[in-house]
Amino acid sequence: MQYPHPILSRCGATFFALCVAFPAVALDTVVLETPGTDPALRKALENSSMILQAQTEERTAPEEMLATARAEYKRMVSVLYGQGRYGGDVSVRIDGREAADISPLSPPSSIRNIVITVKPGPEFRFSEASVKPLAPETELPDGYAKNEIAKSALIGQAAAISVESWRDAGHAKVLLADEDITANHANATIKSRLTLDPGPKLRFGPMVVRGNKRVRTERIIAIAGLPTGETYSPEELEDAAARLRRAGAFRSVSMRDAENVGPGDQITIETDVLEQKRRRIGFGAEISTQEGGRVNAFWMHRNLLGGAENLRFDLEIENIGTTSPDNGVDYRLGFLFVRPATFTPDLDLLFRGYVEREDEPGYKADTAELGFGFSYHISDTLEATFAMDYRASKVEDAFGEREYQMISFPGRLVWDTRDFEFDATKGFYVDTTLRPFVGISDMENGGQIEIDARTYWGFGEKRNTVVAGRIQFGSLFGPEISEAPQDYLFYAGGGGSVRGQPYESLGSGEVDGTIVGGRSYVALSAELRSYVKGNFGLVGFVDAGYVGAEEFYDGSGNWMTGAGLGVRYKTGFGPIRVDLATPIDGGPEDANKVQLYIGIGQAF
Repeated sequence: MQYPHPILSRCGATFFALCVAFPAVALDTVVLETPGTDPALRKALENSSMILQAQTEERTAPEEMLATARAEYKRMVSVLYGQGRYGGDVSVRIDGREAADISPLSPPSSIRNIVITVKPGPEFRFSEASVKPLAPETELPDGYAKNEIAKSALIGQAAAISVESWRDAGHAKVLLADEDITANHANATIKSRLTLDPGPKLRFGPMVVRGNKRVRTERIIAIAGLPTGETYSPEELEDAAARLRRAGAFRSVSMRDAENVGPGDQITIETDVLEQKRRRIGFGAEISTQEGGRVNAFWMHRNLLGGAENLRFDLEIENIGTTSPDNGVDYRLGFLFVRPATFTPDLDLLFRGYVEREDEPGYKADTAELGFGFSYHISDTLEATFAMDYRASKVEDAFGEREYQMISFPGRLVWDTRDFEFDATKGFYVDTTLRPFVGISDMENGGQIEIDARTYWGFGEKRNTVVAGRIQFGSLFGPEISEAPQDYLFYAGGGGSVRGQPYESLGSGEVDGTIVGGRSYVALSAELRSYVKGNFGLVGFVDAGYVGAEEFYDGSGNWMTGAGLGVRYKTGFGPIRVDLATPIDGGPEDANKVQLYIGIGQAF
């Protein structure tokens, strides 16, 4: 195997007098010769070649190409080893000279041709592939077995899997004690014997915390929730670190095993945290031609009482400058207090409330709501919330004026596997809420169901093209429309449901010229998104919405549809969104034919 050791010296202060800047001369040709190589191996060599990549990127200055050529030997050999070829030969010739023989201190003034020749040699197979001892139920990688192709990566994978299996069984200090790997070139075989030293089975010991300044140590230990005294588990350690990050009070979290094992085969867990700034503010904005502007702002404290408690206030103002004569400005001021690790590490205590003024096309309402509940983190992607809320509201709608009071018991389940909340390219999101309620004053008993399901399919290596779909479903049962909480009724039209159609222009019907919401709701949306050049993307979309007077969808209501095109500009916090939409079917006859929507983040 021709494999020169690279010279690691670089031009710097010591060699300043020897470094000469040569003008870049165009590289005429780069040839990769692979005699006796199958198409799959040749493709792997082409994709791994640093010289071919440099040529594509036009990095062809002589001194840079020489350095790249000298590194090419190791790259090509690693590809051969990865395919089980241990008797190959690699040559890299620059204008007829072997690159390994050219001093990096005296690069040629110009380079015209580079020829890379890779002779793969025979395909080696395992004469033995063993790991001893193995933890129970260890599954070694496919291919790490006698008579299989001896790809170098399989040996590393077998070692890593075997070590991790012992760690999963509680042996945190397992070691790879010996690697006996021998190549027999006469018969093209590899003998691989890996020997492990599992060490003792360990238990979680005390947790030592460093780096915290304002968050109390005992609260950090409670939030992490490590099962002290129980068998060591890497999964439990990862879950503990995830809980601390989820609390939101820390910029970084590092948890690791102590170097030495303590008394009773217990191992101390060393935890380093870096706290976030305690306070944060933020804001956002959206605008559409008919609904007007929407602004929101928040203030948040990440460590209110020294135990990573989070207090957040949100202010929202909607329909600013709306062009609809039936739609006024809405205001909402709310708060949310979250105490992580209440009773158990995965259970958060919530206190929440808001006051709100709504001036919608179908009603006007002043509402105050206050409640508490618990949020349970079932897994990294699944979260359940249970709460009890008290509400008092004063409503003016097509049926007159009334005041009511009620208590609701909302339960919510969110399953979120998206890769990025504001610009997902894969995964799905399902948000299901069941909200039974009991009337206290001027309100019947009943309940509401809402489901919001979204899915994303990305295509290509970078998933720059995405097909996205959304289904929304709603149902209100119990009270009649005239007696129901107005914001529990459903409408369609506007940026949140059917783009291109006027905001909340579809309900279950009209009373004295006023649109009345419905008790059943279905909305469908589909988008084709593609970043066509750099950060710029195009989107095509179609939306449809249904509202009916019945409690559950039976098709007796009305549908409306809209469609349009949009542009996106990708930023670090989500894409800037601009959509133009038009009505397709249904909706008011006098509606504007084009609606404009501007915001941050994808529409869904």
